[in-house]
Amino acid sequence: MIAELPPLRDELALLPGPPLADGQPSWTLQDPVRNLFFQIDWSGFEILSRWPRSKPAAIVAEVNAETTLQIDAEEVEAMAHFLQENQLLRPADGSAPILAAQRGRQRKGWGQWLLHNYLFLRLPLVQPDRWLSRWSPRLAFLYSRRFFQLTVIAAVLGLLGVYRQWDQFAGTLVDHFTWQGLAAYGATLIAVKTLHELGHGFTAKRHGCRVPSMGVALLVLWPVAYTDTNEVWKLSQRHQRLQVAAAGIATELIIAAWATLAWVVLPEGLPRAVAFLLSTTTWVTTLLVNASPFMRFDGYFLLSDYLQLPNLHSRSFALARWDLRERLFDIGEPVPEHLPARLHKGLVAFAWVVWIYRLTVFLGVAVLVYHFFIKAAGIFLFMVEIGWFVLLPLRLELLEWRKRWPQIRQRGRYRRSAIAAVILLLLFVLPWPTRIASSGLLQPVQQLELYAPAHAQVVALPWANGSQVAANAALMLLNSPDLIRRNQINEARQQQLALQSNAASFDQEARKNWQLLNEQLSSTEAEQATVEADRKRYQPIAPYAGRLEDLNPDLRVGQWLTQGESLGRLIGDGRWQVVTYVDEDDIHRIDEGDRALFIADGMAGPNLHLRLSSIDKNASPTLSEAPLASNYGGHIAVREKNGTLYPERAVYRVVFNVEADNAGDVRSARSAIMQHSWRGRVTIAAQWEAPGLRFLKNAMAVFWREAGF
Repeated sequence: MIAELPPLRDELALLPGPPLADGQPSWTLQDPVRNLFFQIDWSGFEILSRWPRSKPAAIVAEVNAETTLQIDAEEVEAMAHFLQENQLLRPADGSAPILAAQRGRQRKGWGQWLLHNYLFLRLPLVQPDRWLSRWSPRLAFLYSRRFFQLTVIAAVLGLLGVYRQWDQFAGTLVDHFTWQGLAAYGATLIAVKTLHELGHGFTAKRHGCRVPSMGVALLVLWPVAYTDTNEVWKLSQRHQRLQVAAAGIATELIIAAWATLAWVVLPEGLPRAVAFLLSTTTWVTTLLVNASPFMRFDGYFLLSDYLQLPNLHSRSFALARWDLRERLFDIGEPVPEHLPARLHKGLVAFAWVVWIYRLTVFLGVAVLVYHFFIKAAGIFLFMVEIGWFVLLPLRLELLEWRKRWPQIRQRGRYRRSAIAAVILLLLFVLPWPTRIASSGLLQPVQQLELYAPAHAQVVALPWANGSQVAANAALMLLNSPDLIRRNQINEARQQQLALQSNAASFDQEARKNWQLLNEQLSSTEAEQATVEADRKRYQPIAPYAGRLEDLNPDLRVGQWLTQGESLGRLIGDGRWQVVTYVDEDDIHRIDEGDRALFIADGMAGPNLHLRLSSIDKNASPTLSEAPLASNYGGHIAVREKNGTLYPERAVYRVVFNVEADNAGDVRSARSAIMQHSWRGRVTIAAQWEAPGLRFLKNAMAVFWREAGF
């Protein structure tokens, strides 16, 4: 029990504040030395206004007698403790040990200091208060109703113009994904964020608040501009605070609206390029970053002020932790604060969304930190990120469970929670009967595509399109004047050399060149063999029985052909197969003999049962089956260069044979629709695998690779 209360500091100010969410009035206690503000409720105000009484009992009696409040001495002592911890009391004689102990609690070790400044460091750069005071009256038109109406009209017209020119807008965005474009975006972002902070500063000055500093805060080594607008807590009107908090977002939206309209109406050139950069930068950063309430940016403070819930994150986190403990263990602890049921549920859900969002963001930042630093420093900073933002909160919550273990073990619900946790763990580590799905191409095993050789002319077309051709039959007859000329020249040369060789036995001079004549004769015979081989290209023979399909209907006897022109395709009457590609992460889960199912796209008929025939030993550098590419509706992400498709990830070519009992179904379907290949979905019965094992393998592979082993 405190006998006598220490006096308050003389420079403190108590200012009226906006009503609280429950309707009671509030006040703001200002510490002008440190530019700090503390919100005080009705009972706190009544206690502080009678603080000179010095006696807790006298304050309690006076408050209970003069107001409708009923307080006790514990509330007065709690207020004294709050004032003492926040250094709002005047130091008294003999208080040096208390202040020294308080300073010792606040002092951090070098490790904590380094960690805190790595995670968050504020660097004030300018003191803009006088400059803002001088320019604020000149920019009053920006807050007028007329300017607001014009901005809304500009935004509507600009967005309609972008909608009409969307292809050009999207193409321009893609063109800026270069080093020069990213540098331009960086410069634009700096300019926009400077205007964003000036929006906060000018709006605060408009309401009579002081803006002592502006600068850069390093959030996990990422620079974020800031403006010190703590004095808005002096404002008694809640809508004024909301205006200051929303000023940055409003500034960026104004820039976005006018820049978008400028991009629509301006001709090609530098001004239009600048307008494009301003438009895309402001729309993206405003909607995805500043307006988000999940981090302590403008959206958070707007939501906090709108709900009249200061420290929104910490209060929602406390409710969510309480809710989690009650759902898991049914401890029966009192709720941290009593709120309306709808608001209570909303804050619990909000806390979980914030945790998931932050986990995603912090993991992403950790990966960026790892990749943008040297390997040793990157690994260390990655571990700091994961330890501070993921493992530390988890450890603190587990310690809270440990403290409550006596109460938890008295409840029966913890056994059910433990069983559920074990089941979830088993689902994570036990193999699952998963399947591998991909797109595949159903086609015959035997198929021969015919292409026109150089300088070819059609001599005969013995078969019509769709004809059944026997093995070793000529598919078509072509000829080439160049080939005829080569054959005639070679035959004449061969006859000449043969005559000279025969006459050499009768002529003494010719006998000296007999060996040379024989070598030349052998050369002409080799050339004749080459001509005969080329002639076969002009008279293709069916290597197997099949059906001649895709024959060009415009082909006529005597027609000249272009080299490489497709002439037709010979489809064999034998077995059928399905070709697909499997990602490198799944290739180890399949083997020859595995079963699969093929369902053709857009074809009514029976599903085909497959058996795995072969797997390529190496990843495919190119994709030869174009229908399987993502560009054409397949599942393989590719990039195209000079007509060749290159997979974005390592994929392996896998071939399946159609089971014998399905061969008749394939032939009947093919006869009905006259098609020799179909794309469809392939579902492979792969080996079972535990989800946790895959995650562990990937993590170990990354660690092993990055560690340099």
